[in-house]
Amino acid sequence: MNRFGFLKVAAAVPHVRIADCDYNAQHITELIRKGADRGASIILFPELCITSYTCGDLIQQPALLHAAEQALGYILAQTRELPIVAIVGMPVTYGNALYNCAVVFAQGRIHGVVPKTYIPNYSEFYEARCFMSGEEIGLATIRMCGQDTDFGRNMLFNIGGVKFGVEICEDMWVPAAPSLHQAVDGAQILFNLSASPEVLGKHNYLLTLVKSQSARTQSAYIYCSAGYGESSTDLVFGGNGLIVESGRMLRRTERFSTEEQLIVADIDTEKLLNSRRRTTTFAPHRPAERIIVEIPLPENPANVTLDREFSSHPFVPQTPEEMDESGREIINIQTMGLAQRLQHTDCKKVVIGVSGGLDSTLALLIAVRTFDRLGLDRKGIIGVTMPGFGTSNRTYRNSIALMRCLGITSREISIRKACEQHFADIGLNPEEQSSAYENAQARERTQILMDIANMEHGMVLGTGDLSELALGWATYNGDQMSMYGLNASLPKTLIQVLLRWMAQVCQDDAIREILLDVVATPISPELLPSSEEGGIAQHTEKLVGPYELHDFFLYHFIQNGYSPAKILFAAEKAFDGRYDRATILRWMRVFFQRFFSQQFKRSAMPDGPKVGSVTLSPGALAARRLAYAFGRYGKPVVAGNRSSDSGKIKQLLLFGYEKIAYSRGIAHRLQHTSGPRLERRPLQSGDQCRR
Repeated sequence: MNRFGFLKVAAAVPHVRIADCDYNAQHITELIRKGADRGASIILFPELCITSYTCGDLIQQPALLHAAEQALGYILAQTRELPIVAIVGMPVTYGNALYNCAVVFAQGRIHGVVPKTYIPNYSEFYEARCFMSGEEIGLATIRMCGQDTDFGRNMLFNIGGVKFGVEICEDMWVPAAPSLHQAVDGAQILFNLSASPEVLGKHNYLLTLVKSQSARTQSAYIYCSAGYGESSTDLVFGGNGLIVESGRMLRRTERFSTEEQLIVADIDTEKLLNSRRRTTTFAPHRPAERIIVEIPLPENPANVTLDREFSSHPFVPQTPEEMDESGREIINIQTMGLAQRLQHTDCKKVVIGVSGGLDSTLALLIAVRTFDRLGLDRKGIIGVTMPGFGTSNRTYRNSIALMRCLGITSREISIRKACEQHFADIGLNPEEQSSAYENAQARERTQILMDIANMEHGMVLGTGDLSELALGWATYNGDQMSMYGLNASLPKTLIQVLLRWMAQVCQDDAIREILLDVVATPISPELLPSSEEGGIAQHTEKLVGPYELHDFFLYHFIQNGYSPAKILFAAEKAFDGRYDRATILRWMRVFFQRFFSQQFKRSAMPDGPKVGSVTLSPGALAARRLAYAFGRYGKPVVAGNRSSDSGKIKQLLLFGYEKIAYSRGIAHRLQHTSGPRLERRPLQSGDQCRR
């Protein structure tokens, strides 16, 4: 296991011959070697793979049982020097009964034998003719291959601090699967040796079952089923190998292959543990009597590469089918949230500042859909475009055209004269184009929207998104404020693809063209004077960094509890060839510095519907949760000294590379008692937090 908590596991489907234990042992041994060469720490094989599953009544023959134990001895001897744990299936005698078992061993030592609990005896299965259930065997001792070892169902295994459990085929298909209890008792990885034949429609159900078991137990579930070589007298085995983590498929074998199969993937054990800790109902209420078997295993020198992919856009659905489903889900959640708020407040009108950008476009579309759903007149939607010094021709045209196409009430109110008067009143030189110059425009627009809402007895809809909230990229008491924040839990990268998807499914050609142009428009607050040609002079991503990087940081920091060092590791994998290490580090520093310094804006944000699993709740709760994640890795600069609580964050860089220092483990505002109030520009050396 590497320093970021990744543990490499494998599933192998060998060629087998019916009741030919020597042949099967040779192929199993070779696959164990290949797994070790790939850097795997644990490798799983199918049920009864040493004898083959389809032996029928031959499985009871003493000669075959003796050959199976000899074959296991051969495998132990041949893999003695390999730094890998193997789990194989074979029949095992204990007392007067025969059991279908999983044998767990490493480097020549058998560490435990787990019997199958649920013995199927229906349809094509008749295992009860041969095998007894291991239900009554909590823990015993058995002798195999000259070794005394633990035997029973109450075992968990521990490798490098990561616990894993083992169950066999039918055990997963029952209502109270052993793996459920194993997970509650601490197993982060669950292994299932299987021999499940293929029938029409069964495979999709199997995938649902494995994913569900992994998701509900917040674990990695590795499933390995018999394949080519098993008898086809009346059944066919497809050779299913699956590696699933938290309900997400990491690897799968090719079904119905005549070749041997080996799949390898790295399991993020830290992420699994963080997820369980956040889910307070996951904690065991009555821990079972478990024996934890420690398996000492040296580091595998072959484990030098990460067998795992990181999506560069973790918020974004990965396939067109997923986008269709997610797109409809998102707009339905936003629509229902707004509909409930309007009905609860008996409000018949909404006011939206329409800029021609991504966020306001989405908010406007959701408002229209909500009014249609409630049977309200679209004229009750008051869209206000407020051109200023930086408004570009492109965004202005799109805002006007979209409001006209949607049939809402459209108003245009220039903020130029009001801002110029305000500059004169407070003695601000507009030629300096300072932060006050920019933020005065944002606050003027908010004032206009709020006053119109008062006049019309309406509600101001906020358009700011999750990415902007995380960075604090909003003017405090300006665009940061509204009466309902529709986009508060949608990140910028998701809004971009969502609008593109809405354009694709849109039946109106004119609206489709507008939406596609909005998506193609560079992201900008448009607060600095536009070019002579009316082009955009201010590009947000050049100021605070690419949103795809910030969304990546945000997702893994909040959703997975990654430390900054681990985020850097993952980002280098996800953005390989697009951003170098120095660029990622640069924008990561910006992200963490801004994230913690801007909590005060999130503490004062309006309500908004939660859409995805990652959100920043109002108030200090979000900061406290995240400070806890930081507290697992960092050390406070000063502890127990209340006078130090002035909120100074002396360094905000990277764990493992440079220290992140903060006061009393809580993210405070950067020097909030003094200094200039900065807004729409990136923090620089000596800056205070943006107000």
